[in-house]
Amino acid sequence: MSRNYNEQPNGYLETIQKGLAGVRGFRDGLSRGIGTRAEQIERLKQELKTADAIVIGAGAGLSTSAGFIYNGDRFMRYFPDFAARFGITDMYSGGFFPFPDEETYWAWWSRNIYCNRYVKAPKPVYENLLRAVADRDYFVITTNVDHMFQKAGFDKKRLFYTQGDYGLFQHKRPTVQKTWDNEAWVMQAMAAQGFVKKEDGVFVIPEDRQISMRIPTALIPRDPEHGKAVVPNLRVDDSFVEDQGWHRASAAYADFLRHHQEQHVLYLEIGVGSNTPVIIKYPFWQMTNDNPKAVYCCLNYNEANCPRQIETQSICIDGDTGTLLERLYDVITSE
Repeated sequence: MSRNYNEQPNGYLETIQKGLAGVRGFRDGLSRGIGTRAEQIERLKQELKTADAIVIGAGAGLSTSAGFIYNGDRFMRYFPDFAARFGITDMYSGGFFPFPDEETYWAWWSRNIYCNRYVKAPKPVYENLLRAVADRDYFVITTNVDHMFQKAGFDKKRLFYTQGDYGLFQHKRPTVQKTWDNEAWVMQAMAAQGFVKKEDGVFVIPEDRQISMRIPTALIPRDPEHGKAVVPNLRVDDSFVEDQGWHRASAAYADFLRHHQEQHVLYLEIGVGSNTPVIIKYPFWQMTNDNPKAVYCCLNYNEANCPRQIETQSICIDGDTGTLLERLYDVITSE
């Protein structure tokens, strides 16, 4: 896509504006959907087969279901020393901890990026989702930054990661809208701390449990072109870099929505919570309300609901996303 950024449609801003403008009209409360659980699963199965297009909106609940847990055993597998010294109990909150120096900061982030970007998901949740939509006209918008869609085999031209990518660095104080791949650096940093790579390529703590909480000063990552300070490419404030790939994906999402806006569209929302509803949830509600041919489906654990105004156009299925997708895939392939 060769258009200048200003000439390209901005799917990110357009969909947020649509959601914010429309959500004010949903004043009749929420519904859990119509019909039994079995009936709603059957309806979703039919929608996956018959929809002209499928727009998948994915949040953190999808990766959680795939086994990307930020606390508990998985956290202690990579951060026992950070837990002991700083009292950090999970990977999310640790990302905001005021570490004493850059060497410790980047030791933390190398581990965080490694286990949430370069390690295979423990469960095949993303693969099951791909099997359900692989032969359909689909597009994915996600607030997840773990790159699991692409690792599972989804077409990267049909993916829009709105909030960044653990696998990229950007300037700490952006002067240019550029990002840099960090995989090689992450692997160096893990090894420098004493992690050992097994035969399957996965880093683990060595048997003697001796690992360092600091990386060598010379290994602190810098912009490869000018040596400036970098940070992970994550949307945490207004310094987030929207690079060429981000704009290309945003425009592709806008084009996809426009092309199908009057057709039979399934807006499939999976694992989206209430932290950032303006990116996926509210726009999906509004686009369903605007199109009588559209269907909204919410797969979520304890938060599967829809506005009453679109109740007859909605499917709400409560439960673990991975279990739901596995069952759905089994039902589809058994016919």
